Order: sequence, then C-alpha cells, then structure tokens
Amino acid sequence: MSDFIKISVRALVEFVLRSGSIDTTFKGSSVLLEGIKAHQKVQKKQDKTYKKEVQLKTIIDYKSYCFHIEGRCDGIIAADEITIDEIKSTSKGLEHVEENHNPVHWAQAKLYGYMYGKENNLEQLYIQLTYVDIDTEEEKIFKKRFTMCELETFIYHLLDGYIEFASLKVELFNKRNRSIKELEFPFEKYRKGQRELAVAVYRSILDEKRLFAKAPTGIGKTISTVFPSVKALGEGKIDKIIYLTAKTITRTVAEETFSILREKGLNIKVVTITAKEKVCFKDEVNCSKDYCEYAHGYFDRLNGAMIDILKNEDQLNRFIIESYAIKHKICPFEFSLDLALLVDGIICDYNYVFDPRASLKRFTDENKKNNIILIDEAHNLVDRARDMFSGTLFKSIFLDVKRVFKAKDKEIYKSLNKLNSFMLKLKKECNEAPFIMNKDKPKEISVFLNHFVSAAERWLTRNPKKEGYNELLDLYFECTSFAKILQLYDERFITYVEKDNKEVTLKLFCLDPSFLLHEITRNYKASVFFSATLIPLAYFKEILGGDNDDYTIVLKSPFNRDHLKIYISDLSTRYKDREGTSSYLVEKISKIANKNPGNYLVFFPSYKYMNQIYEMFIGENINMNTIIQSANMLEEEREDFLAQFKENNKDTLVGFAVLGGVFSEGVDLKGDRLNGVIVVGVGLPQICLERNIIKDYYCSIDKSGYDYAYVYPGMNKVLQAGGRLIRTEHDRGILVLIDDRFLYKKYQAMFPDEWKHFEVIKNN
Repeated sequence: MSDFIKISVRALVEFVLRSGSIDTTFKGSSVLLEGIKAHQKVQKKQDKTYKKEVQLKTIIDYKSYCFHIEGRCDGIIAADEITIDEIKSTSKGLEHVEENHNPVHWAQAKLYGYMYGKENNLEQLYIQLTYVDIDTEEEKIFKKRFTMCELETFIYHLLDGYIEFASLKVELFNKRNRSIKELEFPFEKYRKGQRELAVAVYRSILDEKRLFAKAPTGIGKTISTVFPSVKALGEGKIDKIIYLTAKTITRTVAEETFSILREKGLNIKVVTITAKEKVCFKDEVNCSKDYCEYAHGYFDRLNGAMIDILKNEDQLNRFIIESYAIKHKICPFEFSLDLALLVDGIICDYNYVFDPRASLKRFTDENKKNNIILIDEAHNLVDRARDMFSGTLFKSIFLDVKRVFKAKDKEIYKSLNKLNSFMLKLKKECNEAPFIMNKDKPKEISVFLNHFVSAAERWLTRNPKKEGYNELLDLYFECTSFAKILQLYDERFITYVEKDNKEVTLKLFCLDPSFLLHEITRNYKASVFFSATLIPLAYFKEILGGDNDDYTIVLKSPFNRDHLKIYISDLSTRYKDREGTSSYLVEKISKIANKNPGNYLVFFPSYKYMNQIYEMFIGENINMNTIIQSANMLEEEREDFLAQFKENNKDTLVGFAVLGGVFSEGVDLKGDRLNGVIVVGVGLPQICLERNIIKDYYCSIDKSGYDYAYVYPGMNKVLQAGGRLIRTEHDRGILVLIDDRFLYKKYQAMFPDEWKHFEVIKNN
C-alpha cells in the first residue's frame, strides 16, 4: 500500500523550485490588495469561455507514494483549444518581465494544466502566464503549447525533487503516531486535579470549545494540557499544538515538558520561535542580501537545512536552531518560521497568534482550523491584548520626517503637513485640558493616512538606501499599524488625545478585547486558557472572549494547606496613609524576618513605595542581608537576584520587589530557597487616564467598572506573588498580607481555598 501525502500545488512547486535570497525589497501594504484587484480586473474582462478560480485536484501514484495534489487555478479558457491561465501582478514594470521571469510561475501553471488535462482526457493544451502591471493595468502574456506527455514528465521531475522530503515526512509521521499510541502519562500517578484538567482539555478538543481553567500551582498545568493535546494529535483530531506564553520562563517550562514526554518515548517535533532581535547573528537587524550573508542565498540552502534538522533533532529550541542556521548559513529567525509550518508543535509568544500586526502570516485560516492553542498564564493576556489591539501616533514624528522630506518629495511633504496640521487641530480642541476623549472613530485622519501611505510606498519602492529612507520606513509602519487598528474600531474602543508641551498623542484605545479575542480563537479547533489566578473566573471568561457554552474548570491545590501559614495585618497601606504607617510597616517586616529566619520576598505596589521602605528597613536592620529589584533589570541581573535565594541559607535574606514585576510570577524557588512572602497592599494599579477610561466603559455597560479596572487586576498581582510559595508537596512557608482591605469580603472572595484559613494580626 502506498503512503499517502497531501500537498497543495503552491507548496510543492515552491519547495522544489524556490531559490535566491530573502527579499527585503520594500513592498507596501497596499501592494497585495492592488495585486488582488488587478487579478480580478483581468478575470472580469474575459468572455464567457473563461472560467475563473477553478478548483483542481489529482492523485498521482509515484515511487511508492500516493500524492494528493490540489489547488485553485486562476482561469481556464475553454475555447477551441484549452488554455490554462495563471495571473501574476507586478509593481516593477512589465519591461522587466521576461518569458522565464520566474520558474515557479510556469511550474504552477503546468501543474494545473496536467491536473485539468488528466481529468478531461486531453492530449495537449496551452499554458498561459498573464502578467499585469499594478499601476498601469497593462498586460504581458506568454503562451506555450504542451502535450500531456511533456507535462507528465515535468510533474515526475517535480516529484523527484520532493521525494526525499516526502519520504522523511512519512517516516516522521508514522513514527510520531506509533509513539503517541504507546505513550503513557509520564509520572507514576496523577496529582490531585491533574487528571480532571487533562480530561477537560481533551473534551474541549473533541467538542471544539474554549476551556477556561483555574489550576493552582503544583497541579502540573503544562503537562496536563500538553499530554491530552499530544494524544489528540496522534488520533488525527488536531494537526498542530501551539503553546503560547508571555514570558521566557514559561517558554522554558513548556520545552521541558515536551522533553519529559520524549524521555518516555514520544517522537514529536516542536519549534520554539524566538524574537528576531534576539537571534539575529548580525550587529544590526538588516535582512538585505548585501548586508547579511545569512539572508543572501537563503532559499538555495533552506531545503537542505530543514531536512538536516528534522532528521536529527526533535526539540528545535533557540540553541538548536542557531547551530543549524550557522551550519547551513541561513537566517535563524526565518528558519524557525519556515519550520513552524512542518512541525507538530510551536512554542511562542502571544503576539504570534493575537497581534493583528505580527501574527504568523504563514498560517492561513484554513491551516488554523485544525490546530489547538494552549494559552499559559492566561491572566496576562487581558492587558497584552489591549496593547496589541490599540494604536498610537505622535505629532513629533510627523514633524521630524516632514522636515527631512521638505526638499525631497513634495507629495510626502504635503501629506505629512496635513497630518501635522490635523494633530495641531486636536491640540487646540484640548484647550486647557490635558486630554480629550471621543467614542467616535477619527474618520478624518483615514484620508490623510491613506495619502501619506501611498506617497511613502512609491518613494520607498524607488529610493532604497537613500537619505531619509529609514526614518520614512519607520513612520510608514507606524501609520499602517494605526490604520489596521482603525479598521477594527467599534464600540469597544475609545479615541483619546493627550497633550504634553509640544507633543500631541492620538490613541485608539481598546477598552474591551473580548470580541477580538473571540474572533481570533474561533478560527482554531480549540483554545485552552489556563492559569493559577483566573479569579474571578466569570470575569476572565468574559473578557478573554468566551461564549456561554464554553467550558470552565476550577481545581483545588494538591498540597496540604497546613504547609502554608497565612496572616493578614490590618495596617493601612493606602497612599494617603503611607507616611503615617511606614515605620509600623518596617517594624512588622523586621519582626517577621527575625522571628522566622529564612529567605523572604516582600512585594510592593510601586517602585517609589518599595524604595522608601527599603531605605528605612536597611537603616534599622544593618546586619540583615537584603537585595532590591531595580527597574529595567537585564537578564543577567535577574538571574543574579534569584541566585541569592539559596537552599539552607543560614542567614536571613529579604528581597524587595514590585507586584506585577519579573519576580512576582514565573519564579520557581522550591524548598528552602523561599520561606516567606510578604505582600504590601492589594495591588491596585495606579490611578491613571487609561484605567479610569476602562472603569467608565464597564460602568456604562452595567458592569462593576472599578473592579474591572482596578480590583481584579490588582488582586491578580497579589495572587501571583503569593503563588511564589509552596511549589512542591514538601514546601512550607508563611504568607503575610499587609493591608486592612484584605479583611473586606470583596477581596476575600477572590482568595483561593488554600488561603482561607488565615489568621489576623492586629496593628497594635
């Protein structure tokens, strides 16, 4: 029996025939749209003999493989002689297009010709390439006659170029499915709650639902979501697992989880996508073939690199990808993206799925329909989504670039002058107020942006490397990004303008990301949102885009709650009370650390408050070891900070950190590396314009605006910080919550079960 291989026409010809370098030639965002329009105009003016967008498929048995090939042909002219028409658009001018301009174009058309001729028992037909100039709409046509024998010979030659990779794909697919079938849960027994979570994930895949899972630390969330997804993969229920993270530490945990399964016999390929800036081998991120040897000739070496790495590696992490990229002299970032199309699993940041400006464009909606996304630490997605779905423009940038282009290009200068004038108009509308808000979309700016984008595209296309190029390119991307958000604008957005001296800021602010998150996740087979702090669960289900019939699950901690001693101090840490309670706070932290020697983390709602208490604390505890978090710490500095928390530390160590910062989540200090956590305040975000806008929006739709904007995000930080304790069943520790508001029912309602046995420390 022949092995089955399904592939599209485009994927086949591009794999075998692609060559050359990464093309960094500027292509405007409107080029694709204009190309589609030009394409449609060519089709529209044809007569009745022209059939457009014809779906074709064929089965070819060749060298022990059964190839199922399918694709959509631009046009078939069914006159006296059958002609297959392949339409291509260009912005370079038809004088640069020769008959053999691009072998991939001929190959696509010939493959369509073979498929149509075979289905209709033809002996010969014509293949036609129609090139259309986007700007002038002029056409240039190349036409050749082929016999079916010639086309068959070509197709077999094409398949010969694909056969090694096809063989590898079949081998890996069969090996993967055999290993998944035999795979058992990698630990002797399930922890409490672990099986329930795994079953819920599997059921969400079967029923094609979203799942919102509140799963405490210690359950083993990653293995409980990955294991059932892998099983579904082996059963053909999904094609790919996409594991999304917000931070590097959780990305590492995901990689380690797949490694654990491999140790138990799993054969699966998983790629980790790392940001281009982090993996680029050059001093400057510039993918021009003239500057970067890893971009030059990239496609000439790509196939060999992919076959090499897939034959020899399973966990395609940053280190592995970089090593093979150096070996084959190709760009590591583009390599990781190309591998993402071929592997079984992807580990990457949220933005590769959710950001409308940075998502994986290689994946069509058709690709997504049979994939699952696992969203780790999903509580982080709320604010991240707001950022991804918002757009900002600054007046100063328009003015700076306008000055550069005053003598270079009248059209660009004129369009930037209009944009600058528009921003000045907004500034005047503010009058004496620091900001103004409007629920309506700023439609007027769309016209100005479109004029600028069109003018910038023309200049950038014709003037690479000239003075002003980089400045214009940066502004072009900012404007196109803003324009994309403008297209998403609805009643869940608000427009606000801020002025600060000469600067004017225009922002399209996404108040409620739920609809856009819902629309994105509905393209996937299933979506699993999981975190230890999805509290309140109903709030997160709503704001992350869930439907009423989507699934939820709340799991209890698997650890003995008596291992965690919890105290609440009724000392007020409100901003207005801090000056009067600071000395009491220092005394309280000192007493806790001196009474129970060990390693402590003390979390504060702001750097200013933390620094104030830290200075007072070290003045009164001269002999105690202390460390403090600083803003914008480098990765090495973060590692040094955590390294101070040593096992069986004989001397007390008190680390000062901020709530919501790098040390308040994703940090895993097991055993005696952390003996206590002290949380100062209820974590409320600082009162600011955007938080108040969010509050007012939710109040306007009959929700508790203050809770949505301040209380829930604040308590989430508290829960995350407290979660640094008790990471294993053997851990013990104390958690002290310092603020009288922790005694309010509203806040205690958000305590997990393992926090509800607290004792109250009165402020004497």
